[in-house]
Amino acid sequence: MLKNKTILLGVTGGIAAYKAAALASALVKQHAGVEVVMTEHATEFITPLTFEQLTGRRCMVDTFDRNFSHQVEHISLADRTDLVIIAPATANVCAKLAHGLADDMLTTTVLACPCPKLIAPAMNTKMFENPVTQDNLNTLRRYGWQVIAPASGRLACGAVGAGKLPEPEVLLQHILRQLALPHDLEGKHVLVTAGPTQEALDPVRYLTNHSTGKMGCAIAKMAMLRGAEVVLISGPASAAPPPFVEVVKVTSAQDMFEAVAARQSWADFIFKAAAVADYTPARYADDKIKKEDGSLSIPLRRTQDILKHLGEHRRPGQVLCGFSMETQNMLENSRAKLEKKNVDMICANNLKVAGAGFGTDTNVMTVITRQGTQELPLMSKEAAAGRILDIAVSLMIK
Repeated sequence: MLKNKTILLGVTGGIAAYKAAALASALVKQHAGVEVVMTEHATEFITPLTFEQLTGRRCMVDTFDRNFSHQVEHISLADRTDLVIIAPATANVCAKLAHGLADDMLTTTVLACPCPKLIAPAMNTKMFENPVTQDNLNTLRRYGWQVIAPASGRLACGAVGAGKLPEPEVLLQHILRQLALPHDLEGKHVLVTAGPTQEALDPVRYLTNHSTGKMGCAIAKMAMLRGAEVVLISGPASAAPPPFVEVVKVTSAQDMFEAVAARQSWADFIFKAAAVADYTPARYADDKIKKEDGSLSIPLRRTQDILKHLGEHRRPGQVLCGFSMETQNMLENSRAKLEKKNVDMICANNLKVAGAGFGTDTNVMTVITRQGTQELPLMSKEAAAGRILDIAVSLMIK
């Protein structure tokens, strides 16, 4: 997702510098060009050769290295950098960057970078919590830096508390959020539902379906990467929710209805990808239902139709998207649903088509709008989510 992007990875002199090597490797796997700039103190913890082997590029330490080209290297690097991340960032480097000091290759280069900047402070807990350090971090925020909060736990010095450098995967997610996709949804509010619901029969049993929540989570993730503020309302899904979204966990269809209804006026886009139960037991048994000879009949009643409610109470300019899982007459049933529920688009798929069922990482969808029908081929759910978002954006009244 970072193809043709240049990331400047600044590494400073802390024990957590070893994690920067894993981050560099992860960025290369995302096809980013990774330029590593180290402070001299950082080279006491990990060698420049390590980063050169991982990135295939010269690791920079000395501002006055004569082996560089005739260009002013720190300015040249700053001009071609798409994003800066300092990880780990010592208290000393945080202080220098906050006050514009430029006395080495890293601080000099960063001072010349106009691109987005992330910093991941990592240090002893008392150093991190010191008011001077906090003032410096607030100063960086005021100048547009994104400060990545440190993790808590046992530190190398033996202290327990905040100050650990987050894991490389966490740092990578922060970078992807900033750089992976154009932020065409900046300032927009996106509400997504995902996963199954569970309708309790007694304290032991419930009725549910095979939904894993993968499609809804994919839409939430891609909307977040495009700059939207995202709320994900999820039933008991097995899929992990994406980072940087607000997750509202619900259990029953009624829970989901109440959560959606409370937020529907906030949303510019609503994607109702959850597989909500159409029926729920008419009566809940306070005690476990004991088995008896013969068959058992369970009376059911209809649940609240969330999509119909949204269509009846939509606000002007809001884009509503429903989902339709069918096993027969997919197009006819889905077009009828579009009209009956008063929504803008229906994403339909056939459970019997290979690659389109529950629990897969792929989908085969047909997107139906009042303007026409678009058939999406077999693709990953994240790719399908991107196409769905494109269509939804095209329907928004400018």
